[in-house]
Amino acid sequence: MASILIISGTNRPDANALKISKIIEGHYSKAGAQTSLLSMTELPKEIFEGAAYVTKPPKMVEIQNRVLNATGLHIITPEYNGSFPGVLKYFIDMLKFPESFESKPVAFTGEAAGIWGALRSVEQLMQIFSYRNAHVFPERVFIPQVMNVLNPDGTMKDAAVNERLAKQAAGFTAFAAKFAK
Repeated sequence: MASILIISGTNRPDANALKISKIIEGHYSKAGAQTSLLSMTELPKEIFEGAAYVTKPPKMVEIQNRVLNATGLHIITPEYNGSFPGVLKYFIDMLKFPESFESKPVAFTGEAAGIWGALRSVEQLMQIFSYRNAHVFPERVFIPQVMNVLNPDGTMKDAAVNERLAKQAAGFTAFAAKFAK
C-alpha cells in the first residue's frame, strides 16, 4: 500500500495550500492510500539557526524520517512572487542529500490567486526534484483563482477542480505503489 506524505508548502496561517492539502488527503483515503500531512508551520524554529545545517533539531529529524519513510510525496504549493514559498525551499535544503528524494515518486498541485494556478511554482519545483532524481508524476493540477474554488470553511465548491484532484490522487497512488519497497 502506498504511503503518501502530503506537504503543504507554506507556513502562512490559514493557507489555501493547507485547505487544498486536506481535500487531497480525503481523495487519497478514497483511493486506498495511507497519508500523513506535513505543513511548513510544523518546522521547528531551531531549524532557522545556522547550526541546524550541521546538527538537526530532534523535531526536524522526525520530519526527515517522515520524508524518508513515505512511498511518495505530494507537494501542494502556492505561488508567491512568481515562485514557490521560500520556506519550502529551505525545507528542501535541510533534508538529507541525496537520499531524501532519490528515486522517490513526487506529485505536484499548484494553487494561486492569479490566473496561472502556480504553474511557475510547480515547474520550478519539478526542476529541483528532477535534479534530485525523484520520479515526477506527470499529471499536475493547477488551481487558478483559488479563492473562487474554495468555500469559506475550506471545502471545495468547484466540482471540476475537485474531480481533477481526485483523479490525480488515484493516479499517483498507483504510480507511487510501483516504487514501494
